[in-house]
Amino acid sequence: MSQPSYKQFCPVAMAAEVLCTRWTIVLLRELFAGSTRFNDLRRGVPRMSPALLSQRLKMLEHASVVSRVKVPREPGVYAYELTTAGRDLQHLIEGFGVWGQRWIESKLTLQNVDPKLLMWDMRRNLDPTPMPHKRCNIHFVYPEANASVRSWWLLIQPDRNVDLCSVDPGVEIDLQVRTDLRTMTAIWMGLLTVRSAIRERKMTLLGDEKLASKMQVWLGLSPFAKEKKLVA
Repeated sequence: MSQPSYKQFCPVAMAAEVLCTRWTIVLLRELFAGSTRFNDLRRGVPRMSPALLSQRLKMLEHASVVSRVKVPREPGVYAYELTTAGRDLQHLIEGFGVWGQRWIESKLTLQNVDPKLLMWDMRRNLDPTPMPHKRCNIHFVYPEANASVRSWWLLIQPDRNVDLCSVDPGVEIDLQVRTDLRTMTAIWMGLLTVRSAIRERKMTLLGDEKLASKMQVWLGLSPFAKEKKLVA
């Protein structure tokens, strides 16, 4: 069911009718982050139901913000691509993130920890450059989390592709990272460093010392981590 119209000619109101439905801005963030397939979009918005995701994609397609295209050499498989109008929203979406990083209190940010989203974001922002040219298996353990989301594995392949596993891939672990979700989220958001987390005994690194020493570099951070918090 579509939302009622504001019935105003003002461009702000007209744009809000398309963009201000629940989850739409977050879905656009995921599209700008590079996700194009339905299942990848689901991983980027894990709390959004498949039915609502499908509905929002259809709405954005109707508004000419995204287009649904066939994936070459994969019969029956489709992807979603931003149109020219969709790409024109980039500064607006980035602006939302910058404002949130600057002005939303840290304690509120860290109330919303989500291991699935955190690990998905870490996977796509990881920088394999400082890692050895071999397969590396980084095991993240969040002891306080539910069993189903307690352990995650980042597999960095020799070709530098990065895979995320929620089930033990059965290969030797090069580095194990044990911490709590709040600490890992704070590091990801640029509110805490790996070194300070270790010093404060909030994180333990076991395994390859070179990988451990360069974690702050290869980890990568949220695209908004560089923005300084302007509130406590």
